[in-house]
Amino acid sequence: MNRRRFMAAGTALAAGAMARIAPARCAPEQSEDAPEFNTQDAAWQLAYDKALGVLAANVQTLPRYAKPVLIEGAAYQGIWLECGPHESLVYRKFRPDVARDSHRCFFALQRADGQIPCNNKRSQTGFGQIQMVVPIAATAWELALATGDDELLHEAYDAGVRWDEWLQRYRNLRGTGLTEGFCTFDTGQDNSPRWRGIPVQCPQGDAKQFAPGLKLPRLCPDLSATTYGARVALGQMAQALGLASQAAHWQEQAQRLRAAMFARLYRPQDAAFYDLDASGEYVKIRCDILSRVCGEHVVDQATFENLWSRQLHDPRAFWAPLPLPSVALDDPLFVRPIPANSWGGAAQALTALRTGRWFDHYGKSAAHAQLMNNWCEALMKDGTFRQQADPLTARFTADGAPGYSPAALVMVDFTWRLAGVCESGRQLNWQVRPGHPAAKGARFTLRTDTRHRAQMAYDSQGADLRLDGKWLGRIEGGAARVITGESGQFLSLLSIDARVQQLRLLRPGRPVRSLRLGPEQRISLV
Repeated sequence: MNRRRFMAAGTALAAGAMARIAPARCAPEQSEDAPEFNTQDAAWQLAYDKALGVLAANVQTLPRYAKPVLIEGAAYQGIWLECGPHESLVYRKFRPDVARDSHRCFFALQRADGQIPCNNKRSQTGFGQIQMVVPIAATAWELALATGDDELLHEAYDAGVRWDEWLQRYRNLRGTGLTEGFCTFDTGQDNSPRWRGIPVQCPQGDAKQFAPGLKLPRLCPDLSATTYGARVALGQMAQALGLASQAAHWQEQAQRLRAAMFARLYRPQDAAFYDLDASGEYVKIRCDILSRVCGEHVVDQATFENLWSRQLHDPRAFWAPLPLPSVALDDPLFVRPIPANSWGGAAQALTALRTGRWFDHYGKSAAHAQLMNNWCEALMKDGTFRQQADPLTARFTADGAPGYSPAALVMVDFTWRLAGVCESGRQLNWQVRPGHPAAKGARFTLRTDTRHRAQMAYDSQGADLRLDGKWLGRIEGGAARVITGESGQFLSLLSIDARVQQLRLLRPGRPVRSLRLGPEQRISLV
């Protein structure tokens, strides 16, 4: 099977070439090419292995779809649109078949009118809310692009177009072009004061209806951001399919929606996005809306820096000891004491898992490392992989059930993002952190999408980088990300620590190079 990517980053592949790529073939169990991680730090290894065990146990077959998917786990016996496809994308190197089918199950259950179900549970397939956060079009596009899956690409594009049409027909009743919220479950923020007094689900379990007399429908920034992200992905898919005019349409529609979000829902004086209810009043609560808008890259860098300094990185607001609480610490609506399944303040594993979609994009790799360290430490200390924790104490809610897939994925994904090698488009990011617990005598092995075998081997001073057994080089002394091309050619070096880093770079046939990198500083190695 040809597993090369459909295109270089930002470069479309002609439709004729797409047609020659065979559908992905997936093994019925964990791939023999699954990533391998071993460390001499016993506590880290135990937590990592236990997390993989949680995920393996949560690969299950549900009614109304015949192939295994990654369920949410713990108390949630099913797969949800807001998170299931994204979670399976994070897990794809271990179970590519599960990643594929965790998307296709939603497409298979899509109604004739275009509505994608909000979930597929053991008890039923739900259509009583839209419950979307990370757009399925975006995760399906990334998966198809990475695996060379032409069948998934066509299926996802068709389903995404019809879903957008449904949203425009039934969730744009006020005619603003923004995506409207009708109930609490639309955003998946159970027990959030954002939705206080609003029903959890739409009347009669029908997401086309809303309860009267409650200043509904609302214009919602995060739901609109999800629609925006989906349109960006649809434009990229259309380009890859050779549909230039449709690609231009989706790009234009995405930018129109983005402009409407800023015009109606952003309050620069507060550095916040808010819901706007049907009476024209803002629902003023600083909550997970902000990270969700950033997750789809709606805001430009200048706006992001304002959100970052005044909200997201402010220890009085969202930069808690365990970032990011679902409601700002200093917001008067923060709910205490923290109950189970609460988006009223608890730090949620789902929010942590989604940070991989936006921290690096906005140049906050060092801060991301701090967040990832704090989350991994909390997960290791608890050992049960539960849904949520107190953002101030990092203690997980005791009455939450163990075995929650997002928490397990945080442990696995963050291990690789902290000290291992990760793919980013057609590039490889080698995170070198000598002295980090996960890196103690560690070995990371990753089979890339282009079928190379990337390896990192640590000692106390640094790490050696190899591709297909060939030594690429070595970093010693401090924390840095080596960015290479898919074939191992060095491109750049990025500091991934908030402190100044003194490094030594060794490469074959070249003199040893001593480097000093300031926080977040990047230098070219070309």
